[in-house]
Amino acid sequence: MNAPVIILSHPQLGENIGAAVRAMKNFGLENLRLIKPRDGWPNEKARHMAAGAADLLEKVQLYDDAASALADLEIVFATTARERGVAKPVVTPPECAQQLHAAAAKGIRTGILFGGERSGLDNDEVSLATTIVTIPTAEFSSLNLAQSVMLLCYEWFRAADETPVIRIDHGPIAKPATRKEMFDLFDHLESELLTSGFLYPPSKETPMVRHMRALLNRARLTDQEVRTIRGMIVALSKGKFRRPPPGHA
Repeated sequence: MNAPVIILSHPQLGENIGAAVRAMKNFGLENLRLIKPRDGWPNEKARHMAAGAADLLEKVQLYDDAASALADLEIVFATTARERGVAKPVVTPPECAQQLHAAAAKGIRTGILFGGERSGLDNDEVSLATTIVTIPTAEFSSLNLAQSVMLLCYEWFRAADETPVIRIDHGPIAKPATRKEMFDLFDHLESELLTSGFLYPPSKETPMVRHMRALLNRARLTDQEVRTIRGMIVALSKGKFRRPPPGHA
């Protein structure tokens, strides 16, 4: 899809460029444009900082000014927290990401423009953008360049991410119990509870069984956990002890 281009205007530190590239690769963005990096290009410090994302540095495009860097783009978000005295929409990062995805779905070329570490974007650069995006902060609004890039890249990724909001990680060995394994556990537990008289009176037997099954299903047991529980049932019902029970020598 037409992922947005990341444009860094007059970045000073190679480390920030490298960290920005790492953030881009983490969240599915590949195209980086640089406008007159202070220390020239290529930059060894950027390469060291980029680590596993160094391949993206090979595709970096260099420009002399913002106008040429943005010329082929149709929608550009300028990142700034300062008031500019211009009538321009100001959106949050999540809204920025939504608009970028909507544009990408239509084949529209987009970009996110970031200013340098010392003073950010100047008014002329902001005037070339279609929209301003501001990252809300508690009080101090000045963010590190690479941090800003990471936040916007993350919002782009998150807007289309389908990772479950919660999951249970059972590790590489255990696997979720099959329905048959769960059914066998139900039968085993219910049989012992009937024998012990716990499921009494008969009028409450069916509701109690259903509640217990619901409880066990919510636990999302692994096959190993099912075996462990069944071993516990046997130990309690048959009086099996690996050591003398309490009160015995």
